[in-house]
Amino acid sequence: MLLSMTGFGKAIVEVGNKKITVEIKSLNSKQLDMSLRVPSLFREKELEIRNRVAHRLERGKIDLNVYVESVSEDTALELNLPALRSYKEQIERMSAELSLPLPTDWYSTLLRLPEALHSAPLPTLDDEEEEALYAAVDEAVEALMQFRTQEGSKLEDFFTKRIEKIEALLREVPRYEVERVAKIRARIEDNLGKIPVVEIDRGRLEQEMIFYIEKLDINEEKQRLAHHLSYFMETMGGQYGQGKKLGFISQEIGREINTLGSKSNHAEMQRLVVKMKDELEQVKEQVLNVM
Repeated sequence: MLLSMTGFGKAIVEVGNKKITVEIKSLNSKQLDMSLRVPSLFREKELEIRNRVAHRLERGKIDLNVYVESVSEDTALELNLPALRSYKEQIERMSAELSLPLPTDWYSTLLRLPEALHSAPLPTLDDEEEEALYAAVDEAVEALMQFRTQEGSKLEDFFTKRIEKIEALLREVPRYEVERVAKIRARIEDNLGKIPVVEIDRGRLEQEMIFYIEKLDINEEKQRLAHHLSYFMETMGGQYGQGKKLGFISQEIGREINTLGSKSNHAEMQRLVVKMKDELEQVKEQVLNVM
């Protein structure tokens, strides 16, 4: 089972005259990197929020935002009386000093000025609101985990197709091996034929050719590559949290594919290797998103 590190969750909880909204998103990261934005009302609860989130999410770049607003109509806005009083006094002083008429409609004049209205201050946090905050955080995290599970299922399908494609390409390699060895041998003998006539120890030459061809043998690479591909699938089907391990296995797969390419000495086999590399590169890009 795979979990993606990418996800989003949101929860809204109403308690008393407050509505608490929690939004959380995550992206891939080598470790847990958490950023929180909470209103001053909840600032003292930030450590507990971090602990709750870290316990469930484990890895990823996490951004969590908490918003709180009043749902009571009569407490939404208040007149900023100190500011209005100061504005009126300044306007009267300006009128006297500059010989200007006073406004005929004080209400429209004052209420258009900046900060004439302000939000009513929210009361302090009580136990019920604290529990509502934690419930909203837990619900948002759970929604994110469901998102991660869905994305993880998509990644699992994606990896399965890519690995199966590499396995299919690997099964095509043997059809070129007999021809490959024959061509290598023919090329060596052809080059030897171009050398001026000299006495050649055919037995020693045969030994050297066998030694050279054995160095180009790819049976071990094929076996190791098949094993790594099988291990990748086995690891992917285990418990979640295997992202780093899958990354290491994909690196080993890449090493064996590169060795196959360097030893192939055959155009068709090298085309197969290029196709394998293309499939593996897609795996490496997406494995970074796995928990």
